[in-house]
Amino acid sequence: MMSSSDAGESGAGPFQPVSVQYSKLQRQYQQLLDRITPFVLYRWLATSGLLSLFMLRILLSQGWYIVCYAHAIYLLNLLLAFLQPKFDPSLQDDLMADEIEEGGEDVGATLPSQRDDEFRPFVRRLPEWQFWLSATRATVVALFCSFSQVFDVPVYWPILVVYFLVLFALTMRRQIQHMIKYKYIPFDLGRKARYGNHK
Repeated sequence: MMSSSDAGESGAGPFQPVSVQYSKLQRQYQQLLDRITPFVLYRWLATSGLLSLFMLRILLSQGWYIVCYAHAIYLLNLLLAFLQPKFDPSLQDDLMADEIEEGGEDVGATLPSQRDDEFRPFVRRLPEWQFWLSATRATVVALFCSFSQVFDVPVYWPILVVYFLVLFALTMRRQIQHMIKYKYIPFDLGRKARYGNHK
């Protein structure tokens, strides 16, 4: 006669131990991420160390330039998303113009444009945590790719460097013009707020 525990084990399938181990590893990974979340400086220092290790690997091996270029482009995209507001004011201007043409009323922009406007904190399109996590994962993947000959495509690396520098200059110029036009700064450069009876 088969007990209920035997029936449960036989119906589980051969891959149940693998899925149990995978979910256990996933929980441990999430716990690790939760523990290191408050340590912003140390997280970025560790990522900078990984990036330095990757660059040292590229320089000493004299190869994997295409991996380095793809990694740099990805980091540039992350940086641009980090510097942009979550709700793009240029898109909101277009929506407001459409509403005014249709007879609607002007509801105002999400970013304050005058001194008397209500304070609205800068909300990034890509939060700092996601920026760090994506940059770290990309650096680890790029580092592992640099150990495989499959990704060592022969290219003339000075062209890649020049192309990346031109792309960086053009995209940052456009981002700075956007910041000037809509009057926002993606960093908190002001004084910290004080509470209580401070003089």
